[in-house]
Formats: sequence, structure tokens, C-alpha cells
Amino acid sequence: MLTAALMCVASLVSLPGGSHFAVTAAEPAKPSAGHFFAESFEDARLLQRGWYDGDKFSIAAREVHAGSGCIEFRWADGGTTPATGTGMRRLFEPTDTVHLRFHMRLSKDWGWTGRGYHPHLIQFMTTENDRWRGPAGSHLTVYVEPWDGRLRLAAQDIQNQAQPHGLTQGPLRGGFNGQMFDSAERLFTDDRWHRIEAMFQLNSLDLKADKPNSDGIVRAWFDGKLVVDRTNVVLRSTDFPRMKFNQFLLKPYFGPGLLPHAQTLWIDELAVGPKRLGQ
Repeated sequence: MLTAALMCVASLVSLPGGSHFAVTAAEPAKPSAGHFFAESFEDARLLQRGWYDGDKFSIAAREVHAGSGCIEFRWADGGTTPATGTGMRRLFEPTDTVHLRFHMRLSKDWGWTGRGYHPHLIQFMTTENDRWRGPAGSHLTVYVEPWDGRLRLAAQDIQNQAQPHGLTQGPLRGGFNGQMFDSAERLFTDDRWHRIEAMFQLNSLDLKADKPNSDGIVRAWFDGKLVVDRTNVVLRSTDFPRMKFNQFLLKPYFGPGLLPHAQTLWIDELAVGPKRLGQ
């Protein structure tokens, strides 16, 4: 599956005036300057910079955290995916440990679902699934998202139900499973820019004893303050001894009927790397 995950796909992008250029998407990014890749969202030519699985991007010039642009996701009433643009993915070099940093702003009228789940925002997937696999049913998907004012990290692995060692993220409940790691405090309480950081480290495996070690790490920071800190997590089993993170997804989504009203979020200065990243 690693070979499939590193495949390339060529896309044809139209420019104003009818000209075209070919871009190669879905190539794994190489580490550079301490990160696997970084994106400032200065313009909408994301397919030229290794992104794929999206074809419509809205870049705002007035709401930026830094530079001249940021990506905007605006939902219309009753929507599930943003009306202003599609989500996207990016591959990077396989790694046991992944760090994420981005800046996010929620609109002043932002509302929550009133449920114990959603909106989804960012996911990481692994070499055990191909580059097109949906994040909701995989061998491992980890999540970074705002929920009910808190910063949530989560994990699910529902595709492992029939594996020899089964599920690692709890039993299936109505077709899903997972464990959540939430900040204790409600952090998203205004419409200002905030720096969000997250890290996931896969647990080690005792192959001789055929069992996982409870030493995986899940951490999150909000404006530099550590708000989630777990060092005893199991994210993979010995069914997947070669599992590594290699795919990043930015796909904002509210489940059907969960969007409270029309609202917007902005993301800027995003980076993914093997170590904690600077501002």
C-alpha cells in the first residue's frame, strides 16, 4: 500500500484567458527546513504545490493572519461542505511522528452542533490506506478539530474490525468507533486568530510478544499552551508493523443537519513536520 500512496497524478489547470498548464499532484513532500511541507495560502494554485483531491479554492485577502492571503471556508445555511471551496489532501514522507501547526479564525457568529461530534476539519492517515481512501473508514485516521469550543484530537480505526487483533480505538457504536482527547477548557470563544498545534506519535510494538506498547503520544497546544497531553496511547497493533503517517487532509465538514447557521472559518500559515514547528 505504500507504493500506491506514493503514486503521482497529473492534473490540467485552466488559467484566465484559456491557457493551461499540467501540474503533478499527490507526490510525497520531502522534508525541508524542519518540515515536510508548509502552505501560506497566498493564492489558489494549490495543485501546483503538491495538493490534490480538490478543484475549487477560495483565498481571502482581508482576513489574513500573515502574508497576502489565507484559505476561506464559508458554509451556506443547511450546508455540509463549504460552499466556497473544496477540501484537499497532501502526501508527505512516511513518519512515526507528525507535528502540525496552523492558524485559525472562526467567524464572529460561529455556532456548534449541540452534539458530541463535528465539525471535522483536519485528518492524518497512514501508509496502510491508499491516497484516495475516505477518512471515516480506515486502518487509522487521527483528527484535529474544534468541538464545542474545545480543541479536540481523536482517532478511529473502524476498518480493522476483521483484523486478527481487531480494533484499537474502542468498539464499534452505530458504525463508528474512536477515542477523543479534548482540551479541558473551552478555547474558541472569540473571532480572533489562534495558533493551533498538534502532534501524534505512533506507539511502539512488541513483535515478539505480538502486542502493542502503550506509549503512543497525543498532544495539542493552543496559542503555545499545552492543552492535551497523553503519553499512554495505543494507535496501532501488530497487524500493521510498518504503519506510518503519510497523508494530510484538510476537509472541513458538518454532518447533515448539524450546521447551526451560515458561518465561516479561515486557515493560514499551515505546516507539517517531524518535530514541533515554530510560529
